[in-house]
Amino acid sequence: MESERIEVQRTIRADPGAIFDILCDPHGHVAIDSSGMLMSASGEPVAAAGDSFVVHMDREALNDYPMGLYDVTVTITAFEPDREIAWTILGKIRPQIGHVYGYRLEPADDGTLVTSYYDWSNIDPTWKDANIFPVISEGALRATLGILARTATTASPD
Repeated sequence: MESERIEVQRTIRADPGAIFDILCDPHGHVAIDSSGMLMSASGEPVAAAGDSFVVHMDREALNDYPMGLYDVTVTITAFEPDREIAWTILGKIRPQIGHVYGYRLEPADDGTLVTSYYDWSNIDPTWKDANIFPVISEGALRATLGILARTATTASPD
């Protein structure tokens, strides 16, 4: 059986707190997105599981599912300061999909080992049967880590 989860890792030359701050900020999500779908965001930085913010999306960047411009609500499902943040997406599609994105941060000698993950193992059966996952590729997750590295390194006083 094929895996229903992608994980990629990269060591980033920044402390976990600087990286976590970017991941808690709705505008940080837009800034590091490699897919081209995230256009802008509304809301305050998150501080706990259950917090949420809105992301204004453009699915045309993927050219796979004609949705045009739309909004999603990012709802935080895991929150451990400077260690892990994860979220699910609530949007206009019904039934809700149920996939999860997240990051784990581990201190390393030369910065922070960042693991980005994308998990669709618990998606609604309607979407499992549609056979459209993964929506985001391993390459896109790796590219986002590269942008996160550039962003965190620029934001960190080093």
